[in-house]
Amino acid sequence: MLKVGYLTFFLLLLLNCFAFAEELTLKECFRRAAQMNPTLKVAIHNESLAKEDVNAARSGYLPHLDMQGGYIFQDDAQAYKVPGASFEIQENNYSSLNLALTQTIYDFGRTSSRYNKSRALEKAAGFGYKGKEQDVFLQVVEAYYGIWEAKKILKSADEEVQQMSQHLQISKDFYEQGISTLNDLLQAEVKLAASRQQKLAAANRLENCWLFLNFLINQEPGYRAELEDKQQPIDALPAGGLEKAVETRPEIKAMEKIVDASKYEVQDSRSNYAPEIFVRLAFDYLQNDRAKEQSIMSAAVGLKMNIFDGLATTSGYRRAVELKVQNQENLHLLIEQIKLEYRTAANDAMIAKERIMATEKAIEQGEENLRITRDRYQDLVGTATDVIDAQTLLTQVRTDNYRARFDYQVAMARVKRAMGEL
Repeated sequence: MLKVGYLTFFLLLLLNCFAFAEELTLKECFRRAAQMNPTLKVAIHNESLAKEDVNAARSGYLPHLDMQGGYIFQDDAQAYKVPGASFEIQENNYSSLNLALTQTIYDFGRTSSRYNKSRALEKAAGFGYKGKEQDVFLQVVEAYYGIWEAKKILKSADEEVQQMSQHLQISKDFYEQGISTLNDLLQAEVKLAASRQQKLAAANRLENCWLFLNFLINQEPGYRAELEDKQQPIDALPAGGLEKAVETRPEIKAMEKIVDASKYEVQDSRSNYAPEIFVRLAFDYLQNDRAKEQSIMSAAVGLKMNIFDGLATTSGYRRAVELKVQNQENLHLLIEQIKLEYRTAANDAMIAKERIMATEKAIEQGEENLRITRDRYQDLVGTATDVIDAQTLLTQVRTDNYRARFDYQVAMARVKRAMGEL
């Protein structure tokens, strides 16, 4: 029985280790965000709404069937007067029914304009969703590599705390032996406290990055995994990136469809000046035992046109024209903003690349400098200040390297985002 208990405990421990050893890749984060991100779950309804607008606009091509019925109560029946007498022409109380089937024959492009407008807005909604998805993916990259950076900085801060603790112990020993002054001891204690604060700040940033990533991929706040320790290689910028940014960005395509929709809106508004030709089939029933025919079927061809509506049609047309011009200007502005977005991201990537190259060699130099400075202090040649400065310098250059790598990964993601290819 005891062996079974030990075996069960071992299996549970093994399963627990496997659970914590789950590797979470950036690609997997993209997949989860695409399927479960709360922002995208809201945005996807825009496409469904636009599709229903298309169905509503398409209904203009189909006939409309209307029905109206009721029961009328009257004090007295309507009657005609004749010399010396009167006679009723209807009953006091009666029922009625009207069925009418109306089909528009020609409306000078009004229905087609509305349908084409709704189709353009439906496509714009689809491209708009792709744009939001790209934005979420960029946030995933920032959170993912933010965790990587925070873990590296936290490790560096922890190493600094350990180094400062050792230095504090050496300072205490030297002070008790009368080799160093109280100032060296106090300086070591203050620096250790500062290092612990930096460690707490790094741990806090790591926790916040995890919370943000879990929100983006719709995981529980306490979810943790091992991130793939594989970064994008430091390569040159993609060729023709600026042209691709203008050609492939979903936001530009969405705005182009909105411009098309505004053009159809102008056509729709202009058609309100024109008449509408229609055909109507009707069935009317009026309960009246005094009439020979209580039900009548009819067919009609008609023309309907507004003569004057208080200049509402004119104002609507002018507004549609103004909206079209505004959307065209918005398209031009968006193109220029995306060009700026690409150039800024490309510039940040190049600078981050140079920062990485500059700090890699500096880390080796900083480690050697700290080793030499610590040995000099222990040999009573250097000062405590030199040791603290060397450790601070090493931590700073490591932090600079981690941040440069983080900035490079994010900048390259921004380049792809600007190209619509993230």
